[in-house]
Amino acid sequence: MLITHIKFTWRGLVKNKFYTIINIAGITLGLTIGILILLWVQNEYSYDSFHHQQKSIYRLENMVGTGSSRQIWTGTVAPIGVLAKNEIPEVKDVARITYNNYYGIFKYGNKTFTNQNAAFTDPSLFTIFDFNLIAGNKSDPFPDLNSVILTQGAAKRFFGDNDPIGKTISVEDRLSFKVTGIIKDIPENSSIRNDIFFPMKRLEKEMYVQNKKGKNLANDFIEFRYDTYLLLKQNTPLNILTRKLREIHLKNKPDDVDIQYLLQPLRKMHLYQADGSDGGIKSVRMFILIAVLILLIACINYVNLSTARSMIRAKEVSVRKIIGATRMQLFRQFLIETTLLYLIASVLAVLASYILLPLFNRVSGQHLTIDFKDYHIWMVIILTIVGTLIISSVYPAWQLSSFKPLKALNGKVSANLSDTLFRKILVTGQFVFSIVLIAGTIIITSQLHYIRSKQLGYDKDQVFTFNMIAMTGHFDAVKNDLINQPGILGITWADNNIVDLGSQTGNNYWQGKEEGETLMLSPMAVNKDFIPFFKIQMALGNNFTGSAADSTHFILNETAVKAARLKDPIGKHFKLWNIEGEIIGVVKDFYFASMKEKIQPAILYYQPEKYGQIYVKTTAQTSKQALAAVKNEWNKYNASFPFSYSFLDDIFNNLYHSEDRVGVLFNIFAGLAIFISCLGLFGLVTYTSQVKKKEIGIRKVLGASTTGIVKLISKDFMKLVLLAIFIATPIAWWLMGKWLESFSYKINISVWAFVFAGIFALLIALVTVSTQAIKAAIANPVNSLKDD
Repeated sequence: MLITHIKFTWRGLVKNKFYTIINIAGITLGLTIGILILLWVQNEYSYDSFHHQQKSIYRLENMVGTGSSRQIWTGTVAPIGVLAKNEIPEVKDVARITYNNYYGIFKYGNKTFTNQNAAFTDPSLFTIFDFNLIAGNKSDPFPDLNSVILTQGAAKRFFGDNDPIGKTISVEDRLSFKVTGIIKDIPENSSIRNDIFFPMKRLEKEMYVQNKKGKNLANDFIEFRYDTYLLLKQNTPLNILTRKLREIHLKNKPDDVDIQYLLQPLRKMHLYQADGSDGGIKSVRMFILIAVLILLIACINYVNLSTARSMIRAKEVSVRKIIGATRMQLFRQFLIETTLLYLIASVLAVLASYILLPLFNRVSGQHLTIDFKDYHIWMVIILTIVGTLIISSVYPAWQLSSFKPLKALNGKVSANLSDTLFRKILVTGQFVFSIVLIAGTIIITSQLHYIRSKQLGYDKDQVFTFNMIAMTGHFDAVKNDLINQPGILGITWADNNIVDLGSQTGNNYWQGKEEGETLMLSPMAVNKDFIPFFKIQMALGNNFTGSAADSTHFILNETAVKAARLKDPIGKHFKLWNIEGEIIGVVKDFYFASMKEKIQPAILYYQPEKYGQIYVKTTAQTSKQALAAVKNEWNKYNASFPFSYSFLDDIFNNLYHSEDRVGVLFNIFAGLAIFISCLGLFGLVTYTSQVKKKEIGIRKVLGASTTGIVKLISKDFMKLVLLAIFIATPIAWWLMGKWLESFSYKINISVWAFVFAGIFALLIALVTVSTQAIKAAIANPVNSLKDD
């Protein structure tokens, strides 16, 4: 029986090649997009899931500051985790990891490596996490301070195919580290992504080499630079644990009264902030929605064409019923028909997904792979296919198996009002989804343009920057050598990157500061040329002069003045860390972070010994000359290091990489959605033209014009697209309003975005419908009437 059903189905598909191709094309395209997006979604949700203790691992974070400057820091002080393990029974173990800013040059033999992804960590990192130590002692990975652990990839770079264990790497031409362990390359879906691991005790030796205050990792409550992970006992009450952590902190540093501790579950770390707010989950949900919408559009195409063509198949169904077929047998027959069509489309979709995956990775910035031995891949593929198959098959099979045989054979079957209405709802739904995606594309593009065109409060055009390394302490000589070189228009220094400062401190005091108040400031050490170099506007007071007196002078931004409630700030006393001084100026607010965040309080201070970042102003025409001159100067002081620089425009653009990718993907998906919708619409118009062939022929004989016939065929479809525009507009408005909430500085959603989206969808639909309508209208009426 099954073989017979399959034969009948195959003959039907071959006989109706046009509709078969349209159905397979729409379903294949929809499934391909759905599979690719859901693979990305599955990868996002899978972050850190390969650690078998992931449900018990939490990252410790801080909430610091008061009032409007309150914020969350992912970095903690070094002692808190160790003290928690020693004093709180619920904490089974602790591991800390922190960035490497001490070692830049690595050598083995005649090979030199820079910019390696290295970190300092505790030995417990390899017992708490599953980082697969394939060589070395897991319980004692760092036998001494000069041990190092490498990933397989890093070992390959240093030693080729030779056994790395026991080999020695030279660092900074002053230290030697012996390789004592090798771990497998860390998976892409890991939040910890380092290649080289040094012992935490080595960092202690580097940090406190000139230790005059008795500071060490066990008592330094100043440096918030450590990612601290706690392994907790099951069912630990987190609110009680965070309270105990705060008590430990305050016992050791009583003046940090504003500090609160938060525990971020490892399994949620990639997509959420520690307070439960969005850290990426919004993008994931948005793309799940896009995948569902596009799959629904593909399903609607199939349902619409199947039900629309039911009139043609009415006699076929009736004959089968008369010769004994039951409704359930017919229902199974039509299910098998849909299933066979889906099997063909599914094979094509899986093949297309595999071929298009590298392109999808480039556009989305992912590193996805399709490993057919991984059951997760098959789960995504099978769920996508089965879900859409169920949606597409049940209603058409039920409807096609429901005809009354005598009525059908007498030609008395006509489309039910409910069936016609259902198809209209589906067509409208398709275009609602498509218009929502088109409007989303327009708004995302407008927001990204707004970010790039908005005045930042400083001039970053044609400015490149690099770290000075050994140039530090020689900046006057460097400036004198470079300032008159061709292509160099200006030079300045600072201790940080103006595009994305990053560092913050609450260690400050001013007259009028309230008890328990903490003002978080972004500090930046600058020289006297910094403000004019970047064309930052002074709101009050004066710039630095470069004199010795500037070491006790401060310049605040307007937001800092407001947050501190300072009236007439010039000349007011201010203390930053242990520097006592006065405010000599106020600069107008400028952006020094992503526009997703509001401008934060900032303070500029003068401390030449801290300068580490150099900025060079050039022009588009002379940038090559300027870079060549700077490289020559670099080689005088940093011959062992390769010259590495970045233009501020590139750094700024990197802040919005994820938004750029969302914009590109939205463009692609909106285009594909409207294409799939129009593919189905094309099939429906073709069918309508066939059904009305006799009517069209009679109208032409009676004198109807081609334009009139095109209007006859097109008007109902155009009404549905217009209805879709009115339904889609409030939906898109709400969805894009939610997306824009992640930006502190954003566009106002314009009604023109929806007008344009609607007009675009209407024009595309009109072209699609008119193409087939014109073909029907210019056909010879004699042939149409003769055929009938």
